[in-house]
Amino acid sequence: MVIGDARTRILDAAEELFAGGGYDATPTSVIAGLAQVPKGLIFHYFPRKIDVLVALVNERTQVEEDDQVDAVPGDPAGTLARLARGLPLRASPAMRRILFREADTHGSVKERLGRLNGELIRRSRFALELALPGTRGDAARLEVAAATFAAVLIYQENLCQLTGHQIDPDAVAELIAHALV
Repeated sequence: MVIGDARTRILDAAEELFAGGGYDATPTSVIAGLAQVPKGLIFHYFPRKIDVLVALVNERTQVEEDDQVDAVPGDPAGTLARLARGLPLRASPAMRRILFREADTHGSVKERLGRLNGELIRRSRFALELALPGTRGDAARLEVAAATFAAVLIYQENLCQLTGHQIDPDAVAELIAHALV
């Protein structure tokens, strides 16, 4: 067994269990069982149970550094749609559920959710500024449009879980574009 492999299995198991039942309801013994590792190995990698959650959030909910935007002036809908498809958002549906569930009780999770949301807003606003160069002076409208689009990207998994409805980011991009032009 490769050591890194055990750590990954621990995080995979914790992700599945925290998403399903929550952090507080998940004992480390259950994580160890699902990961097929001795319970003590969890504490070798993560001295406290909270360290498992922090590692999950830090490692699996990133927006990777890349300010490249495939923007076409005059095509805000297409620009936002391409941004959504090309966005290297590393947060699985399970991790998104964990973020929202645990943000109320764990400060580090709330902080990560805020940073993730802020980065998505920043990129969406930048994409809109490139696609609609004449609207640069209308910062408030662009900010609201970017925040709305970011909300769809990050919150859609929770909405789907609660309501069963999928939100199409392309349709939202089209709606936002029509509101801006």
